Amino acid sequence: MELWEVSARESIRETLARYNHAGDSGRVAELTETFTETGQLCMHGRAPVVGRQAILDSLGAVVTSNIAATQPGQPKPMVRHHVSSVVITEVTPQRAKAASYFLVMNRSGPDHWGRYRDELVPVGDRWLIDRREVRVDAQAPTSAFPQAD
Repeated sequence: MELWEVSARESIRETLARYNHAGDSGRVAELTETFTETGQLCMHGRAPVVGRQAILDSLGAVVTSNIAATQPGQPKPMVRHHVSSVVITEVTPQRAKAASYFLVMNRSGPDHWGRYRDELVPVGDRWLIDRREVRVDAQAPTSAFPQAD
């Protein structure tokens, strides 16, 4: 493996981690910076969301809705994405693919779980998500996430 590929793989892992850390903290604008300007977020069964601003609007609405639904005196919602089994494939200097699994935990325990399929491209000295496909495999009966098919 050449040095450029080692560097690319590490940058890709950093991008994948930053996506979830930002999202779990409610920093949706920071999360969108892990995408290219024209990046796509594709949630299974829904129309793709294209572009950073559209992704910000879509995910920001979800975060705002979850916080607004919190009952007075109750703690703010807590969510933690745990990503595992990251496999980076088809790495060239222009593009790479990554596949991983995720498990989302909330204050009650496991909420929903599934997989990411990503295509990333280099932008400056970073690798950014050009397309992310999200598939929820299942969820807990109490999950606020829409029912998986």
